[in-house]
Amino acid sequence: MADFLSPAERSARMALIRSNDTSPEVTLRRALHRLGLRYVLRRKGLPGKPDLVFPKHRAVVFVHGCFWHRHEGCKVASTPKSNTQFWKEKFDRNVARDARVQDELRAQGWRVFVIWECDLQSKARANSAAETLAADIRRETTIM
Repeated sequence: MADFLSPAERSARMALIRSNDTSPEVTLRRALHRLGLRYVLRRKGLPGKPDLVFPKHRAVVFVHGCFWHRHEGCKVASTPKSNTQFWKEKFDRNVARDARVQDELRAQGWRVFVIWECDLQSKARANSAAETLAADIRRETTIM
């Protein structure tokens, strides 16, 4: 199936996709702030610029979009029917980069948490996810 948009129109549409301050990210930030957790946004110098950084707890959080980061088993993580090979390669690069970044952060002593976009779609689910995440972040781990 051919793209119904011209390359310029497609480029303009793709440029509208945000990477910072997305609705799921802002929803999670508000819920965690209500729970008393304070964070730094996208701290430079860390691999992958995590969405939320909790220096006091040596924890970082990535808020991943299900489509772009391939949330396994999620209906949002579908593959477009046109230009399938391009999309498969792009998704594979995204997933490989995510794994590499998480390994680098763990090697530097950070605890890494990933919250998926679909876990934040309703207020009840967002609050539940935030409460679970806050408890995990506050839980101190012993490093051997």
